[in-house]
Amino acid sequence: MSVSTTDKGLLTPDNCTVIFIDFQPEMLPEDSSLNENSPAGLLARTTALFSLPVIITVAGGGAAAPWLSSLFPETQVVHRAGINAWDCPKFQRELRQSGRRNLVMASPFAEVSLALPALQALTDGYGVYVVEDASSGRSKRAQRAAFRRMEQAGAVSLTAVPFLLELQRDWFDGPHRDAVRSLLADQGVRVPSPGSAS
Repeated sequence: MSVSTTDKGLLTPDNCTVIFIDFQPEMLPEDSSLNENSPAGLLARTTALFSLPVIITVAGGGAAAPWLSSLFPETQVVHRAGINAWDCPKFQRELRQSGRRNLVMASPFAEVSLALPALQALTDGYGVYVVEDASSGRSKRAQRAAFRRMEQAGAVSLTAVPFLLELQRDWFDGPHRDAVRSLLADQGVRVPSPGSAS
């Protein structure tokens, strides 16, 4: 994976696009914890807070999960017939319009809906970051195998809280400081107090 489009290897609000694949009721496992209060919800709220380009794609004629659609009311959901989002011309158009070369991706069907486009994005020269705790699989074993396969091909695994903090970079400064601290509190993450920080 090339890091030439990152800030010394880090993601910033100016160099990445977030992609939600198949976050639709019929694709979510029955016992899914991928909801607005989960790391998937945190990933979506982070995307909205930092005004990152977002692509939401679903299989067939279904609708995206309501909690996801409500955060991005202006985003046109990409409906596709193919299993692999990378094969969808409309998806590719949305990706080109974002102008970003780093893709932060999540899906409830990691072994297929996430792995296939992630692998192909890597071969096309994109930086691929797969959000492990905002994704799921048909089983824990299947999910682990999917992430191993993507990592072996060059994808980088991360989780939702570090992604939020990677974009923020400063505990006590920046226009999103209070919102970030609130999101962290919602996740049960303790943050330092200002004290004598310089």
